[in-house]
Amino acid sequence: MEGKEILKQHIAKTASLSEEEFEHFFSHFKVESFKKGEVVINEGDDVEKEYFVLSGCLKAFFMNDNIKMHILQFTMPTWWTSDYAALYNKTKATITIDCISDAEVLSITNEAREKICRELHQAEYFFRWRTNKGYVAAQKRLLSFMNNDAKTRYEELLALYPALYNMVPKHLIAAYLGVSRETLSRLYNSSK
Repeated sequence: MEGKEILKQHIAKTASLSEEEFEHFFSHFKVESFKKGEVVINEGDDVEKEYFVLSGCLKAFFMNDNIKMHILQFTMPTWWTSDYAALYNKTKATITIDCISDAEVLSITNEAREKICRELHQAEYFFRWRTNKGYVAAQKRLLSFMNNDAKTRYEELLALYPALYNMVPKHLIAAYLGVSRETLSRLYNSSK
């Protein structure tokens, strides 16, 4: 299925755009391809776009002062990613986003998204709904980190996103959960 159709189906779950409105909406996107390991946004960059993943898998992360990787998000097909703080506040990126596998995305600039939201009420509704869903997911993840042990976080991740385990190397899943690779192996073996 081509990118245009994937985006159209994704939006149709939430918002109603006529064929003409969707064509106008889609005209603001650009298809981009990235190779495995390629950086999409680097810490310190100016951030002007957000990305809708058509295929592949990306990760958003930062490295702390001890050079330990902390993964904020994996982005699978039909998910969105960017450094939203930098995008919305027009500041430098504080995270890095790179490709776990070859990826094809649709990108839209902040300026184009704002323009389309002014022009199409349903587009504004869609982006607001998506932002709200992202906020809820981030809050749930934060609460899980504060309240649950590693085993519970692992089980939650497995239940919510089973496909992730086939797309993402285990050391990255461990970094996402905030555990060592060895701890992840123990959790994996105890859940069989």
